[in-house]
Amino acid sequence: MASTKVVFLTGLKEALIEEVVSYSPPDYEVVVLDKSSTEEQRINEVRDADFLLCYGQDPSDEVIKSLEKCRLVQLLAAGYDRMNLDLLAELEIPCANNGGANSWAVADQAVLLMLAIYKQLLASDNSTREGRWAEPITGQNTFEMAEKKVGILGIGNIGRQVAKRVQGFDAKVQYFDLYPLDERTAEELNVTYVSLDELFSTSDIISCHTPLTNDTKHIVNSNTLSLMKPTAILINTSRGPVVDEEALISALQSGVIAAAGLDVFEKEPVSPDNPLLKMDNVVATPHMAGTTWDTWARRANFGFENMERIRNGEAPQAVVKNFDSV
Repeated sequence: MASTKVVFLTGLKEALIEEVVSYSPPDYEVVVLDKSSTEEQRINEVRDADFLLCYGQDPSDEVIKSLEKCRLVQLLAAGYDRMNLDLLAELEIPCANNGGANSWAVADQAVLLMLAIYKQLLASDNSTREGRWAEPITGQNTFEMAEKKVGILGIGNIGRQVAKRVQGFDAKVQYFDLYPLDERTAEELNVTYVSLDELFSTSDIISCHTPLTNDTKHIVNSNTLSLMKPTAILINTSRGPVVDEEALISALQSGVIAAAGLDVFEKEPVSPDNPLLKMDNVVATPHMAGTTWDTWARRANFGFENMERIRNGEAPQAVVKNFDSV
């Protein structure tokens, strides 16, 4: 069989590029184009590429139009909101995400943010280091996960992993998704479907795990936030624009909700002047939930296995759907 050419469009550092490429089959030629590559280089390289592999860089429309032989655009990430799916569909090139390869990592981060807020982790760490022993802990401002109702917004690969984890803390799980689970899957996960309004009005924790589409942009807004309990907290490890940031700032400042744990923001990198970063009731991380050493083997293996499926005449897995065109 002739050598298979893969163009790897990436913003990763050299060590991680080497790790990803190390999982490619021996007869694959992997051409790495990092952020120093020019548009002209990218266009020229992809013309005869069998596959396009992406992480940390997105192909321009001109690059996509130059995919003359490409049989699959394979993403190492879960999100695909920056990919021109309409153009790929027009060219009849499928696009697949990582098939949940980083779902454990993101779910871990979501639970970490929940616990950091409930246990006053940052304030306690700071006070301990500064010699103010247990000062932030009043006996009234720390909480347990047990018996809390966790509302999952979006029950895909990541949302399901969050459901499993929080049930390990004896929390109860309900969810809302534009495409609800079948009865058997919901029963296996021990989750209950509720309306969007009920999710926000009855949950102690809202955890966002929905893809970013026209339907989900600002699905967390002043109206949905106003439904939440004043003791409730919001977690977002999905995409920043899922949450109307101005509405969230107002809700946090006015006490409509108690706190937020955020791994993503509407504009990234987030400005240090963003009011959310000035609030004691916000725990923030730099869109790193899915980035762990453990994920790279799973991401790379899934991606190259998907390419092999196509070479063997099989259908690729985890092909993403453009919900905005439905």
